[in-house]
Order: sequence, then structure tokens, then C-alpha cells
Amino acid sequence: MSEPDKYDHLLTLSNQVARSSVAVIDAMSQRGAVKGEEMSTLGKLRDDAVQIIQVVENIQQEKAMEE
Repeated sequence: MSEPDKYDHLLTLSNQVARSSVAVIDAMSQRGAVKGEEMSTLGKLRDDAVQIIQVVENIQQEKAMEE
């Protein structure tokens, strides 16, 4: 696999994992499946996942504009 293909694969995989993480955390919190002491850790994980999604989307937009 070439370097650009590896990079694109990493972006795609990172985006998928981040989106799945946000969905799981949201579902867990809606169902009350999280203890109070776990909330800050899960909130941080969710915030990080949202940042990954935003970074990937920005990179993909920049790449699309270059093409």
C-alpha cells in the first residue's frame, strides 16, 4: 500500500472509530449505563472523538478543494 493510500486509510478508520465512539457514549448516557465517577472520563473521550472527526473532515475538505 502506498503512503497516500495508508494516510487515506488512517483518516477513514480514525473517522469511523471516532464516530462510533461518540454514538456508543451517547447511547450509554441516554440509557443511564454510566456511573457518576465515569462521566468525566467518558466526556473527555467523547470530546476527543469529536475533535478527531472535525480534523478528519477539515483534511478531507482541503484535499477535495485541491483536486
